[in-house]
Amino acid sequence: MSRVMVISNVSGGLFSFRRELIERLAKTEQVTILASDTGHIEDFRAMGCEVLIVAMDRHGMNPLVERKLLTGYKRILREKKPDIVLTYTIKPNIYAGMACASMGIPYVANITGLGIAVEKPGVMQKVMLRLYRHGLRKAQKVFFQNKANMEFLTGKHVIKGPYQLIPGSGVNLERYQVLPYPPDETVEFVFIARIIREKGIDQYLDAARCIRAKYPNTRFHICGRCGDDYRQTLSELNDNGTVIYHGLVGDIAAIHRQCACTVHPSYYPEGMSNVLLEACACGRPIITTDRPGCGEIVDDGVNGYVVRQKDSKDLIEKIERFLALPAEKRREMGLAGRAKAEREFDRRIVVDAYLDEVRKAAKQ
Repeated sequence: MSRVMVISNVSGGLFSFRRELIERLAKTEQVTILASDTGHIEDFRAMGCEVLIVAMDRHGMNPLVERKLLTGYKRILREKKPDIVLTYTIKPNIYAGMACASMGIPYVANITGLGIAVEKPGVMQKVMLRLYRHGLRKAQKVFFQNKANMEFLTGKHVIKGPYQLIPGSGVNLERYQVLPYPPDETVEFVFIARIIREKGIDQYLDAARCIRAKYPNTRFHICGRCGDDYRQTLSELNDNGTVIYHGLVGDIAAIHRQCACTVHPSYYPEGMSNVLLEACACGRPIITTDRPGCGEIVDDGVNGYVVRQKDSKDLIEKIERFLALPAEKRREMGLAGRAKAEREFDRRIVVDAYLDEVRKAAKQ
């Protein structure tokens, strides 16, 4: 029985997108989860996993705090002596990677998105690239979720060892099944994401204002955690009927059941958008940008539409194009998305790739 440690920034994300892998590992290996507590701790323990809670400032760059995180990882690795470590998200990839490299522990990193600091040229990009080089330098394998991230980091000579492109986190096609397409008395759209500017919320709100005024039978739903920047705006638009704000939603399939289309006008540095993968699996058309992590999931005019980043006018035009379609054509678009998910984004592809790496470490 191998000792496998899984390190991420938050436990909730691990449960949502890595559950199937962890369930498989827990059947045959000794699994330890290391993350900050955002829920599902007892679910992991029910699988037979040990769970260790580590506080983490996900966005800060205070050197003293970062060194404390690195030191904490090293201490836990010395205590637990894992045979292989699986890391997800930026700080675990960097600091747990550094710790594993210095201690000779095999580790597999997953680039779930590069982060805004890496995308923008400047001092912070140089700092982050140096950190990535140090954290990934001895990785047994680096998994990339989209081709653009892979080409960027390899082009900057960050990756020195083996790497592989995988279809994001994939989507569980059994959990997210095709839902009956909603009737067209109303045509309902949904935005599912953290309510931050980079996810395209401003463009979605512009579209909601315009389309609702011209097409009274439309509805614009919003699901996600909202920070202070948009709290008042959403409250006002919810009160006057422009949008329907649900907050953070646990049963996202219930939202897809009533909505005809998922709109994701993101210009955030995604790895691969789970929101879009889940929408496609449920048989829903998507409208999204052509940026890495989104553009791979949409075939323009087949399972949805591509919009330009930060372009409200283009988003409005594509929504109007969608509204002009017969209901049957919209349903066909959704089914095309499901077929694409089955063909390219089955989560079992991702799980199998990880199991291969765990077996490889066990043979060393």
